[in-house]
Amino acid sequence: MDPKNGSSFTGFILLGFSDRPQLERVLFVVLLIFYLLTLLGNTSIIALSRLDPHLQTPMYFFLSNLSFLDLCYTTSTVPQLLVHLRGADKSISFAGCVAQLFVSLGLGCTECILLGVMAFDRYAAVCRPLHYTVIMHPRLCALMASASWVTGFAYSSLQTVLIFLVPLCGKNKIDHFFCEVPPLLKLLACVDTTVNESELFVSVIILLIPVALITFSYGQIVRAMLRIKSVLGQRKAFGTCGSHLTVVSLFYGTGIYIYLQPSNNYSQDQGKFISLFYTIVIPMVNPFIYTLRNKDVTGAMRKVCVGAMTPDD
Repeated sequence: MDPKNGSSFTGFILLGFSDRPQLERVLFVVLLIFYLLTLLGNTSIIALSRLDPHLQTPMYFFLSNLSFLDLCYTTSTVPQLLVHLRGADKSISFAGCVAQLFVSLGLGCTECILLGVMAFDRYAAVCRPLHYTVIMHPRLCALMASASWVTGFAYSSLQTVLIFLVPLCGKNKIDHFFCEVPPLLKLLACVDTTVNESELFVSVIILLIPVALITFSYGQIVRAMLRIKSVLGQRKAFGTCGSHLTVVSLFYGTGIYIYLQPSNNYSQDQGKFISLFYTIVIPMVNPFIYTLRNKDVTGAMRKVCVGAMTPDD
């Protein structure tokens, strides 16, 4: 995409919710609270995983990666959105839009893969408990986490280049609150975007490979749970997986709705609110989903709080 299609081109205008001034005021307050809760919750998960020896396991290693990813993902869009909600200037530079698309898309793809890796970790814990520490060796955990990040941003690089190589159609108004693929493709309506849409569809299909891993892992977990005779044992097995399954359902459900529906059926208003859901609501609730019924994390929180309140001798 040539940023100089017009001599006066300086960037894009993110329309966001500018057609609803009253909603902007409400959203500013709500999103600010949500963003602060996101920072607090995910930072707490990372800190606890580092401070408590009992949480230095593969499960919490991947959860720390997920929390760090959610922090970055939310921060790539929400601070700018808050500024736009409170001011008249809704602009973003061409370079800023490229960077935002690259980062947000890379983080989203990384999360797709990381959730698949976390499902495999739960499979090993439930179905291969005696060999768990051997299978989920720290070196393998680090390798799988690194592969998730590298693959996610490699895909993002490809998609970002494909989109911004296409010339603008004399438009610079994006009917969204951040630079995302579906609304950007709307700016290319005067040219053939079949290649972009086909590449997007093929890429998304490739990224659904983690779904296959998740499906396989939980299929095996269900089989293992059915072989457990005691109800307590079944609850314990499900307890280690229920939180992750909830997060997977929320993330993949919204992502598939946005990226796999035909562009001619894409509703900008629906897209904005669903994007709000997976850019701010899901990263905010993830720490609570993983901690509310998790005795290890709540116990670690108590230890840290008691340690902070106890004066040194």
